[in-house]
Amino acid sequence: MSQDQTLSGEEISALMSEARESGSAEGGASAGPARAFSLGGDGARTMAAIPALDRLGERMVKRLRDVIEPFARNKPRVETLPAEVRAFGDWRAEQSEFVSLSLYTFRPLKGAILLRIEPEFVSRLVDAFYGGNGTAPSRRAREFTATEESLLGRLAEAVIGALAEVWQEIVPVRPQLKGRETNVGFAELAGADEAVAVTRFEVAPWTGPGSGIEILYPIAALRSVEPELAAKSHDEAGPRTGDWRQRLGAAVGEVRIEARTVLARPELSLSELMQLQEGDVIPVSLTKLVPLIVAGRRVALGSVGERDGKAALKIEKMETRRLGQ
Repeated sequence: MSQDQTLSGEEISALMSEARESGSAEGGASAGPARAFSLGGDGARTMAAIPALDRLGERMVKRLRDVIEPFARNKPRVETLPAEVRAFGDWRAEQSEFVSLSLYTFRPLKGAILLRIEPEFVSRLVDAFYGGNGTAPSRRAREFTATEESLLGRLAEAVIGALAEVWQEIVPVRPQLKGRETNVGFAELAGADEAVAVTRFEVAPWTGPGSGIEILYPIAALRSVEPELAAKSHDEAGPRTGDWRQRLGAAVGEVRIEARTVLARPELSLSELMQLQEGDVIPVSLTKLVPLIVAGRRVALGSVGERDGKAALKIEKMETRRLGQ
């Protein structure tokens, strides 16, 4: 074998000819059309933010329940579904011709976010709010009534306000209404090929299947706060002692216990007790302060009075030894 590793011109020509023949026979890359590629358009980087969106959705459940209850006149059941990343054009193609869409800026996120509420849900809320039972409309409307528009505006503002509250855990946000549409074709949230993160909530204030409320975030908008979202996701990746104690404390705080107060302790002889009849009067002497007793322990002293037409106890002094000590 020659020590000279340099190919001759004839050898190079032979190799190039063989490569061209091989490419034509096997249908190489040159056989297909060129594809457009958007630099920086890949959504893979943003997947780290999706777990944080799921946790925000879990925190949003209770706030949505509190928001919707005054409208529905009933305690709703609210569930959140895992966030998913989709092309905006695919999501838009699945929407009906008539739907409630509210576009909000959500600074410091770039662009805007989209709130979608089903029209039938709005109609049922109006019926329940004005004394009905939330019956579904007999026919599908093509536009909202003035009453529905009014309630829808209040509902959307309340939902976005609750969303801003849960976002405070990540970064302070300032929501502002940009516009409302009922035709999905006019919802200029993102391009058809651009990726959006969709968070969905199933809300059921009445019996039967629930209605969907969706919040859409353009992936490009999430990138501006992706470090904060990723950091939040990593922070909550596993159970922490402080979080566990906080949740346990909150759960224990919801436990209801019986508290009672004793106004007087009259003493009777056994013979007097045996001779009691209807209409007898037992004299008692009321002290200035009466005890508040929980689980057999005196936890406070208070004075008896009245508030809003009901008897009430005003706490005047807490006992040094509290309940559980």
